[in-house]
Amino acid sequence: MFNAEVVEKLTQRLLEADSKFNSKAFLKAVLNKNWESLELKERVAHITEQINVHLPYSYEEQLKVLDETVKHFGGLIGIIFPTFVEKYGLEFPDLSFEAMERYTPFSTSEFAVRPFLVADHNRISHFYEWAKSDNHHVRRLASEGCRPLLPWAIKLHHLVDDPSPIIPILEELKNDPEDYVYRSVANNLNDISKNHPDLVLDLAEKWYGPHKNTNWVVKHALRTLLKKGNQRAMIIFGFGKIDQLNVEEFALKSDKSEIGGKNELQLKLVNKGPKAKFRLEYSIDYLKKNGSHSEKVFQIKETELKKGEIVDLTKSLDFKDLTTRKHYPGAHFINLKLNGNKLNRLEFELKEK
Repeated sequence: MFNAEVVEKLTQRLLEADSKFNSKAFLKAVLNKNWESLELKERVAHITEQINVHLPYSYEEQLKVLDETVKHFGGLIGIIFPTFVEKYGLEFPDLSFEAMERYTPFSTSEFAVRPFLVADHNRISHFYEWAKSDNHHVRRLASEGCRPLLPWAIKLHHLVDDPSPIIPILEELKNDPEDYVYRSVANNLNDISKNHPDLVLDLAEKWYGPHKNTNWVVKHALRTLLKKGNQRAMIIFGFGKIDQLNVEEFALKSDKSEIGGKNELQLKLVNKGPKAKFRLEYSIDYLKKNGSHSEKVFQIKETELKKGEIVDLTKSLDFKDLTTRKHYPGAHFINLKLNGNKLNRLEFELKEK
């Protein structure tokens, strides 16, 4: 996406915003001999560096030019503008927070804002203001920008250790009318749950019940704890005892599979007790390169079963290598999980093709 055509468009828009802008020098500097070898983040950084070089003004004056230019860009391309703020605005936090608020509707300032929080923890006060904005992009920034473990971003260690400053933001946004916003609230809480599960569970128990959006937030926020089988999380959603849910079949079609191939898991359950709600999952203990195993949990379904009702299904298992998971030959294990409790366990061999 960050190609010569985009750079040419950016050059033209910068020239329209500033008639003194040396567009030819800028274009030549950006599309230099190294351009084709640069990866995505490197290209963004290179573009912002050349903007800074070719707009030889004060930071405040540079922002005025960018304010006119950003209007013509959006999506991933628009990340150029908050990235410029991140690289050159740290010494001017007030100007920079205003700029990030202006630029986030065109792309997102969720990455750019984080170094400012690291430099000055008290800057979280801006997030409280953003959480009350009329603009849903800005409200989302309030939540997404302070996620302790935001993927592809620097970790906010002080908020990992003590997430309490985040909670008023999430309280404000938990029932936001825009799913773009309340999804961020759920992801933020899920981040927090990895280090402070009881804090998140306390909030979940308080929030769950009266509103559909908030209920969705709670369910999505607890997804990691549910996968870990946290029983307090299970109780919130009505998943109870499993002592009368009989496992009549839990078997693999074959006890050997090939890397790149498939297998089938056959499952049959019957409820012998009164009507109850169940969360059905299986997990695979994948063999790692170092000989240890790493568990990955897969949800089958959530269902309510009356007395005598049966779940009878087949799940296809795929052992194709992924960018996120490489398979290794050797012993693997598959586990049945009911309401977070591990029951039956099978061993199978994964072989080279």
